[in-house]
Amino acid sequence: MAKKEAVKGIFNDIAPSYDRLNHFLSMNIDKRWRRVAIKRIAEQEKGRLLDVACGTGDFSIAAVRGGVQQVVGIDISEKMLEIGRRKIMGMGLQEKITLQYGDSERMEFPDQDFDVITVAFGVRNFEHLEWGLKEMHRVLKKGGKVIILEFSMPEHFPMKQLYRFYFKHILPVLGGWVSGNKGAYTYLPESVSRFPQGKEFLEILSRCGFQQPSQKKLTFGIASLYTAHK
Repeated sequence: MAKKEAVKGIFNDIAPSYDRLNHFLSMNIDKRWRRVAIKRIAEQEKGRLLDVACGTGDFSIAAVRGGVQQVVGIDISEKMLEIGRRKIMGMGLQEKITLQYGDSERMEFPDQDFDVITVAFGVRNFEHLEWGLKEMHRVLKKGGKVIILEFSMPEHFPMKQLYRFYFKHILPVLGGWVSGNKGAYTYLPESVSRFPQGKEFLEILSRCGFQQPSQKKLTFGIASLYTAHK
């Protein structure tokens, strides 16, 4: 099975428990990471935002609360999108946020359509990473910014050892028990360990046309915030 279809199946399956597990397994640190990312959106970039791999819309909602005027979120998991739309309706934000099915590697948007593009914990799921990044570059306005939040592996003792143990032995058990899909939470640490991190990912951003790529490590390196410009 192609990676894209496998990822779609995983997230459709765990959609009902995704939000609850996300916050529980990260001890709500994921909310703080999103706030840090939102602060990177400058005032002139708060017009129109594309949230790639938007899932259930947490980052889209945070962006609007942070002052962004219009958000379009895309994802390949229809069940995640359904949950996100219900959340947005319940908050009365449907005039500012639109969630729709969309493939990061084949976006149905014109060139230079967005002021800023975000991806929160989804870029490692791209089947063809550089295709997705080049599409993001294409639909981003000149002078616009890309903001990418992604898990990473700590590099220093003792967090490196503790985190690897948690990722390999604790997270799959807890995630599988609550969601009923242990495979999904086995995929998570595997996908993080395979993803190009730090300098390697910054070089990929440059190859895809982005300028001034930078990385900020968050919470001992458990996550990384990457930014770049067009």
